[in-house]
Amino acid sequence: MPTPTDKGSYPEYLRLKELLSLQSGWKEKEENISSDELHFIIVHQSFELWFKLVISELRQARDTLDESYVEETKIPKAVHHMERGIETFRLMAQQWKVMETLTPQGFLSFRDELGTASGFESKQMRTMEAIMGDFWIDGKKIENKINEKSIQEVVTKWLARTPIQGSLPNDSNDGQAVSEFVNEYLDIHLKLGEKAAHALSNNDDDETSNRFKDVNKQASEFLKPNGECDRARAGLLFIESYRELPLLSWPRKLIDTMVELEESMLLWRSSHARMVERMIGRRIGTGGSSGVDYLDRTSRYRVFTDLWGVRTILIKKEELPELKNSEFYSFVGETNE
Repeated sequence: MPTPTDKGSYPEYLRLKELLSLQSGWKEKEENISSDELHFIIVHQSFELWFKLVISELRQARDTLDESYVEETKIPKAVHHMERGIETFRLMAQQWKVMETLTPQGFLSFRDELGTASGFESKQMRTMEAIMGDFWIDGKKIENKINEKSIQEVVTKWLARTPIQGSLPNDSNDGQAVSEFVNEYLDIHLKLGEKAAHALSNNDDDETSNRFKDVNKQASEFLKPNGECDRARAGLLFIESYRELPLLSWPRKLIDTMVELEESMLLWRSSHARMVERMIGRRIGTGGSSGVDYLDRTSRYRVFTDLWGVRTILIKKEELPELKNSEFYSFVGETNE
């Protein structure tokens, strides 16, 4: 292998001879496999290469945010790495279109050759999921255990340090400031729900009113899960509510990017399920899974549950609690004249 000073050629730099010799499947020589099987192998090898890139980008984003104090100038770097991951997932979703050129009969002609081999065995896929965080489906946690922190974990700690009404976690009266903000927000949320229920029901329908009360109860449980304010969720709510403040511009961009990252992964999973259903229907998967049914369940997975959930309880800008210490959230040198 030439060193950089040798000024090796393009094929040598990419190790193309080695790379292009890895498409023979179980057979000794590539000439012994059909064009359909060659196509199948190349598509899945490509996925593994893209997984490797996504894992690298997710780790870079996580490590950038994994500090006791994250400087404003570092947040754009984390966003950049996540955005590359998003575009990679979008590209992979389109890659299933290439896979769909394989007909059901074309796939069946070599499916038995796969034996018990299954995409479920992809260690990189499991690593990629785990770096994002713990998955939830239908309210149940599906833990992904690896020996490293997740993006979900470091972002939750980052959100818990959000200045709320100008108050920081180490301030002596921070608990009171956060509690007052959350309680005022929930009071407004309840009143808006009562107003909406009255507008929807001409005869003070108790059922409609109770539905809005239940929504407010869920909002309270979200912000105060054990009767005490969850500072990370309160910080998330504050960023989403006052997202136009200069100091919150990059934090809300980061949150939006994380939601988009998970959305792109969900769309990739959904495209995978539809491709498989089109090709093999509802057959049992090669690895013994329930096939399409299993893939459809994975498309309901959520990692960043709080980032999705907070959007359910948002209220319009004009009704928000009055912003306190507004100068705290201005750019340096900016006045509030």
